[in-house]
Amino acid sequence: MKTKVAFVKTSDRQYGIRKSIELLGINPVKGQDVLLKPNFNTADPFPGSTHNDTLINLILNIKNMGSKSVTVADRSGPVDTKEVLKKKGIYDICKRFEAGLINFEELPEKHWIRIKPSKSHWNYGFDVAKPVLDSKCIVCTCCLKTHGYGGVFTMSLKLSVGITHKKNMSELHSSFISMRKMIAEINQSYNPSLIVMDALEAFVDGGPMTGSKKRADVILAGTDRIAIDVTGLAILKYLGSNSSIMNKKIFHQEQIARAVELGLGITKPEEIEFLTDSNESGSYCREISKILLKG
Repeated sequence: MKTKVAFVKTSDRQYGIRKSIELLGINPVKGQDVLLKPNFNTADPFPGSTHNDTLINLILNIKNMGSKSVTVADRSGPVDTKEVLKKKGIYDICKRFEAGLINFEELPEKHWIRIKPSKSHWNYGFDVAKPVLDSKCIVCTCCLKTHGYGGVFTMSLKLSVGITHKKNMSELHSSFISMRKMIAEINQSYNPSLIVMDALEAFVDGGPMTGSKKRADVILAGTDRIAIDVTGLAILKYLGSNSSIMNKKIFHQEQIARAVELGLGITKPEEIEFLTDSNESGSYCREISKILLKG
């Protein structure tokens, strides 16, 4: 059984987001209370954080698809989440577009649930925000970037760090050997209904806040976190990235390898069916597919 990944070459966020979701031919948000998880680790300009236009277009698309409600939810770190939301103007955006907003950092302790996966590299498990565990429909939007502090890259799998309690970060960040595996393990706690990657620009070195930037001009959409992230890694290889990306096979990256072990998605690139909207997108996608198949 193949998983579908929409691949739209564009420099137009509004078109790319709408078309990528359309190509998938699914509507998981209809009649649902949708939790929308962005990348608000910091307030740094895109791709350091989710572009505000991406957030707005996703809110509008989710509403147009017939959702019952949309709630934006995240935790920043190490900086204060409230300050990030203020700096990025997220309070105003949510008010303007009638979306709810949850700052995970402001949740009381009773709204955090300890998760202890079997065979985990977390010593005592990790705490996940209860709204994530309660949600029946989670839409994730990630960026395309390298991570200069041990994660190697930050896409849809790494996005899940933002659903955990800030107190868990000391263990994650002090475990350099197991960090990438621990990132993958967080993803056992939930299943996204839709993932949209804004890859109009990418950090090919540095990150996650700032870094060396190149244009990738693509929007990806799918439901499989491994499929999204391996496609992102192939795009980074196509653009030319740092040695941690270029000198390692895609499915050998620890985040990916551990996610495969845990059964979080595809196990090999042949299990992806790419969907494109134009000859230009198709041509670009074929180049990325070659890199993905080669590893």
